[in-house]
This record gives sequence, C-alpha cells and structure tokens, in this order.
Amino acid sequence: MRTIDPNEVKRTATSLSWHPDGSQKLAVAYSSLEFQKVSKDMSYDSYIWDIEVSNKPEMTLKPVSPLVCLEYNPKDSHILVGGSYNGQIAYWDTRKGSQPVEMSTIEHSHRDPVYKVIWLQSKTGTDFFSASTDGQVLWWDIRKMSEPTERLVLDPSKKGKLDQALGAISLEFETTMPTKFMVGTEQGMVVSCNRKAKTPAEKIVCTYSGHHGPIYSLQRNPFFPKNFLTVGDWTARIWSEDIRESSIMWTKYQTAYLSDGCWSPVRPSVFFTVKMDGTLDVWDFLFKQNDPTLSIKVCDEALYSMRVQDNGRFLGCGSELGTTTLLEISSGLCTLQRNEKALATAMFERETKREKILEARHRELRLKERSRSERIGGR
Repeated sequence: MRTIDPNEVKRTATSLSWHPDGSQKLAVAYSSLEFQKVSKDMSYDSYIWDIEVSNKPEMTLKPVSPLVCLEYNPKDSHILVGGSYNGQIAYWDTRKGSQPVEMSTIEHSHRDPVYKVIWLQSKTGTDFFSASTDGQVLWWDIRKMSEPTERLVLDPSKKGKLDQALGAISLEFETTMPTKFMVGTEQGMVVSCNRKAKTPAEKIVCTYSGHHGPIYSLQRNPFFPKNFLTVGDWTARIWSEDIRESSIMWTKYQTAYLSDGCWSPVRPSVFFTVKMDGTLDVWDFLFKQNDPTLSIKVCDEALYSMRVQDNGRFLGCGSELGTTTLLEISSGLCTLQRNEKALATAMFERETKREKILEARHRELRLKERSRSERIGGR
C-alpha cells in the first residue's frame, strides 16, 4: 500500500509513528529539510493515515511550522507530540481536532529544527524530551508547555557552551534504563548521557565515534540493551556499551547513503536500513554479515524514514517526495527463531571480546611507541 502527500508541492515524509494500540493508523510528518527550498505555496500540514484507506488521510494536523518529527504517546493514543522546523514543539489531541492543543513559546524552544521527540516512561504519561541540531536536549511536560522542565547542552568539553555543542539528529531512550539516554549527532558521534547526574558536566558520560557524517538513527537492541545500532554515512554499525573505541560489527560500505534504520522488535538478530537509492535492506547477522538477507527496491526516489510496527509485521518507509510505502514482513522475519536469543548472545559476546583484545593491543602499541619516542627524545 502507498500513501502520497496530497499537496501539489511535494514534501519529504520525514518521520513515521505507528498508533500504539497496534491498529492500522500511521502518523506521518512532512517537511522540506533542504535549507531555503521552502516555497510559499508549500503546505505545513501533516497527516494521520488509516492504512486500509490510501487515497485520503484520516486526519490533518495543522502546525505553525512544518513537522520534522511526530510521535504517538504510548500511554494515550489520542495524544501526539510533534517537533517543528522552526524549533517549536506542539501537541495534539485527536479528539480535539486539527489544531495543536498547546505549543512551546518561541523564546523557550529549540533554535533549529527538532529532529526527534521521545515520550518518557512517567507515571503521568505526559513527559517527553526533544533533540535538535541547535545542540540542546530539552525535557517537557505537556501540562505546562510554556517552557522546558530541564535542558542539557551537548558540549563534549562539559562547559555547557552552546557554540561548542554537537548538533543532535537522533535520540535513544530505553525504558528499562530510565536515567540513561543517548544522542546521535551531526558530527558522527554518539553521546551517552545520564539524566540524574548531579551537575550538567556529569550528565555527559562518554562518547562513541565511528561515523563520517550525521547519525540518522540510534537504537538499543530490544533484547540486548547493551548493544546498540547506529546508521549514518554508508554503514550501519552495532556497538557494545563497554567499548568506546570501535563498533563491534558493521556492514560493508554501501554504494548509497543510509538515511534511517531500526531493529526488528521481535527478532534480536534482524535489523532494517533504508538508503538514498530507494532500497530497503533487511539484515540478519546470524544468517550472513556482509550482505543483506533481502534487498527491496521500494521506489525510485530517496527513502528518508522508516518505522516498524511493534508486532514486527508491518514496516512503513517514507520518501523524499512524500510517498509512504507499507510493506508486510514475511512470517520468517517476524517470528523468533529457535535458539536465536542464545546465538545472538554468543555472537555479541564473541565480537565484544574480539574488540576488547584489539583495543588492549592498540593501547599496548601506543604505550611502546610513546616510551620509545621519549627515550629517543631524552638522548
């Protein structure tokens, strides 16, 4: 099934969010991310689609600035929060119509497009956080949208300077680790953070670097949260939290730029990536590591976003020209295989161990080199 941006001037489908109750609804955010490409007759609207009805959206959302990201509230499926191109955050209640219920004020919002919003696991179900290329992560409560409840500047030197901050493009929050979160940046680095640290400087715990450009997707493995996936430049990489020097597994360099990716919610060894040449790749690292298990040419233009439904059966891909294509995943790829968890555990452990040995060896060589140059310098 395909849904098409109903407007004359097509915009990119920048973000997808499935209705949390496993129903047939998909919220799609549309915006043009090319700087100064926004024409005056370009629509600001985003839509909620019923996947059974592809010719017209079920509901229109009317933000004041195009939405770059959009996310259903997992606790209350009537509520969606969206991050705009102009840095503002807005939330909708589908029972109350197309206009936002409330918005953040310009002066307390992000200063750049909001690339990601994630709902937090809180008792009230009203808290979420947002990330932007302005170098900030902001926390919000929809009951009081006038200003954020908390903020963190992503300055790796830990001085909290906005002019030195790394621009945030992707976010990761694992509900089983409520104080931890991770940010993927424009500079190809992942910043691991602890929300409950005493000082702003201590909130930035460590960094992982391995990409040559923006990290468009960052996600912990749902079965093994210590292992996370990053997608950027021409590769997808799998990391172990314990190893900062290098990822433990990676795809070989692809011919087209990767734009998004995610783990399968039902199979620990399977992940998906989409590319700028319109291809969706399905990877199963227990089956083969160097090549995708399955490659599907979804459309002729670049794919920009993707999202798998929680039951692992449906996958949506959003394109540069605003087309959202829905794919049904075969039962083999969305059914947990026998021994799969044990095999995946063994694979992650083996690769982590291998990287640790390499890391120790590198350290040893660096020390030898240093003492050698000190000896020569001391003569």
